[in-house]
Amino acid sequence: MNILLIGSGGREHALARSLSASALCDRLLIAPGNPGTAQHGTNVVLDVTDHPAVIDFCRVMKVGFVVVGPEAPLVAGLVDDLKAAGIKAFGPSRAAAQLEGSKAFTKDLCAEFGIPTAAYRRFTDAQTAKTYVRHYGVPIVVKADSLAAGKGVVVAMSFEEAENAIDMMIGGGLGAAGAEVVIEAFLEGEEASFFALCDGARAIPFGTAQDHKRVFDGDKGPNTGGMGAYSPAAVLTPELQARVMREIIEPTLAGMTARGTPYTGILYAGLMLTEDGPQLIEYNARLGDPETQVLLPRLKSDLVSALLAACDGGLNGVSLQWSDAAALTVVMAAKGYPGTVEKGSEIRGIDRAEELNDVVVFHAGTRQDGDHILAHGGRVLNVTALGSTVGEARRKAYEAVDRIDWPEGFCRRDIGWRAVERERR
Repeated sequence: MNILLIGSGGREHALARSLSASALCDRLLIAPGNPGTAQHGTNVVLDVTDHPAVIDFCRVMKVGFVVVGPEAPLVAGLVDDLKAAGIKAFGPSRAAAQLEGSKAFTKDLCAEFGIPTAAYRRFTDAQTAKTYVRHYGVPIVVKADSLAAGKGVVVAMSFEEAENAIDMMIGGGLGAAGAEVVIEAFLEGEEASFFALCDGARAIPFGTAQDHKRVFDGDKGPNTGGMGAYSPAAVLTPELQARVMREIIEPTLAGMTARGTPYTGILYAGLMLTEDGPQLIEYNARLGDPETQVLLPRLKSDLVSALLAACDGGLNGVSLQWSDAAALTVVMAAKGYPGTVEKGSEIRGIDRAEELNDVVVFHAGTRQDGDHILAHGGRVLNVTALGSTVGEARRKAYEAVDRIDWPEGFCRRDIGWRAVERERR
């Protein structure tokens, strides 16, 4: 079948690589894609916010299956409109995508169905929110309710930091995303990511990972979309994974069905592993970035077959096969990220990096100019390696990073430090 992949980042490059390898994929089209996705299919110019145009494109190009990568088209209801037009699409409906599109929606769902998460309150008035913070105390977490491109969460360690975050969000600093804020208790523990593939009624595990949100070594500096990741996350033992499925994923699916908004797609649970057990920090309604870049290289099963089974409500009896290898990815970002960055600098040596065994460089924010690859974003490359351990994968990944000639870029040099310390012990 012909498959259309929506998106343009490192996640989509990883998806394109796996989708195109499937025996079920005759032709892969990517809108808009990047120079990396073009290695596995055909990039097309298509306004994915224009749903009738996407539907017309699918009909003309005889697209039998659409895979939506990023969250914005899901929250905008692209999957609903495609399905209404008779085109099979992978991802949750607009109503179900509220699990990512609205922090308040998710917290209310957790409260209603007994899903473990931090205590919270919702506010639309800045002064009332600040009074609550003064009463509750710090540290405390301030979140914009709606999608904010990774900039809508502030872990405030002081009253001043919390109040500045409230003023910024409710005052319009994030546009409409911060019109309502969710203020929740600060959870102590270690963060990890758990992924589940859902068909509306059932869910099966889709891997674990841990990422590094802070921009600099030692987890210093502002939060980012992610500076690197590794998989699997050893801290999520088989026993803990079973508990996450039982206490968090399955009640969420049951709750969404009870509300009349069954969830189909990837459910990405950001977790805090506390002394009292795993607690939900937030949900994403799609694969993570850069987590996808370490999950999919480990997946041995056919990706297209698995996604189709989820779309068709057919996950009963499906069992995914995973490599025993560990994967680690290092994000190379443009200097200045996560603030303002300059675009257009040339990147050399990607081919030299990929000459190493078990190394692949995923393009995230690049563009092609003739034979040249230029930086065209904040997070620009994801240098990914496989190894028998996280430590081995990390050694290979940094060896590959050092082969890339890009003076205008930078990366963290400590990705995977927790896992490597565990392996040494």
